[in-house]
This record gives sequence, C-alpha cells and structure tokens, in this order.
Amino acid sequence: MTVDEGIRRAFRDVSTARVATVDEGGAPHVAPLWFVWREDAIYLSARQGGATWRNAERDPRAAVVIDRGRDWIELAGVHVEGPVELLPAEHPDVRGPMSAWHEKYRSMLSGDGFERFTERVASLGFLRVEPLAIRTWDHARRS
Repeated sequence: MTVDEGIRRAFRDVSTARVATVDEGGAPHVAPLWFVWREDAIYLSARQGGATWRNAERDPRAAVVIDRGRDWIELAGVHVEGPVELLPAEHPDVRGPMSAWHEKYRSMLSGDGFERFTERVASLGFLRVEPLAIRTWDHARRS
C-alpha cells in the first residue's frame, strides 16, 4: 500500500508509537516504542527477546498507533495495520532505518543517555511493519 506522504510527514516527528501485538494467550499486548516511518514501512526499535519481539515471532499481526495533540481539538492520529518482519540491528536492510533512527533520537540519548540505553537494551532489533491498512483521525478538521 502506498502511504500518502502527507500522513508520514504529519507524524514523523512524534517520538513514540504504540504497537499492539498478540500475546501467547491471544490478548492484545501494547508497548510504546521509538520509530521511524520510511517510505516502505514503519521501523520500531525493540529489545530482541522482549515481550513484543516474542509475540511478533509467534504471530506477525500488528497494529501501530501514532498520535499527537493534547487538547481534544488538537488530537490527530494514524492507525496502521500490517505484518511484522523482525530484523536484528545487524541485518543489512536496517542500515538506512537505523541511521534515521539515530538521527531522530540523538538529542534524547545525549549525555549518558546512550550508555544507559545500551545497558538496558543490549540486543536491539527493529520491527518492520509494512502498512496494509491505514486509518486517520483529526479532531481539528470539521467533517
């Protein structure tokens, strides 16, 4: 599915996306993750072996919500559904997305932030979600 560039542009600077996967009991598991939205897919950083990663290994269905705004009239968002492809950080297809991810989150990892991040996330990977279905909302827009 081709994603309208305006949708990607509207949400590219949002820092956190929420990704829903299916846990082993069939219940939804929602986790906030850092992400970059490239032309081909959304790439969400995750700890390899963590709950979200294990869920996606077992069942590749996922939904991603990215939203912005604080007051009701400002709320806007996008809901993306698609299959997850698990990519370890060393996978060659992750070079471009990882570079964009580092650029996006550089200021949040300044000082000792990067060191603390790597201590807690020893084995970084990316969940690649190719959008198959997209829904948006914008409370500021009158219908």
